[in-house]
Amino acid sequence: MGLTGLMLAGFVFTHMAGNLIIIFKGADAYNLYGHSITSNPLYPLIGPGLLGIFIIHILTAISLSLENRKSRASKYIAGATNGEKAVPVASRTMVYSGTILLAFLISHLITFKYGTHYSTLVGDIEVRDLARLFFEVFTSPIYVVGYLISLIAVGLHLKHGFAAAFQSLGFWHPRYTPVLKCLAALYGIVVALGFMSQPLYAFFIYKQ
Repeated sequence: MGLTGLMLAGFVFTHMAGNLIIIFKGADAYNLYGHSITSNPLYPLIGPGLLGIFIIHILTAISLSLENRKSRASKYIAGATNGEKAVPVASRTMVYSGTILLAFLISHLITFKYGTHYSTLVGDIEVRDLARLFFEVFTSPIYVVGYLISLIAVGLHLKHGFAAAFQSLGFWHPRYTPVLKCLAALYGIVVALGFMSQPLYAFFIYKQ
């Protein structure tokens, strides 16, 4: 679960950073970026590969969750018991944030990957006009608000998951654990804010 989690975390960060092109470089650069991905000879393998990693991650999460429930003599009623430290919110809500993340991913794919296909020319190259779709989608206040709320859950999930992945792989020690936790928190915040900046830019700043 830790290994697949780190793979997905790397993909999410790359995807977020790539999407920022529309803010800093403009529509044509964004469309060329999308075209460079879909025209890559390896592109047909990326989707199935990511899907396989995602399925393994989900199945492992379900399996571990069931094992944890069985191993507990009783459920925690609230917070810490018997002198134990309180479990962080991000940790206690991993199942819920993961479910929201899954729903968000499905909605995201339906809206963008399989959404309306516009074409445009950038120079003499015909490409899919993802920028047009991007700005159309984020003119809807309801979609923008839902997107932002979902990203809060995504950030929490990534924050805990990033740190837990290293723990499950054995990279855990009193000396550098605090550093890993800080990096995990920073990672979750950067990814969430990076994605949030895109609908906010489209809705409040961008003018055609």
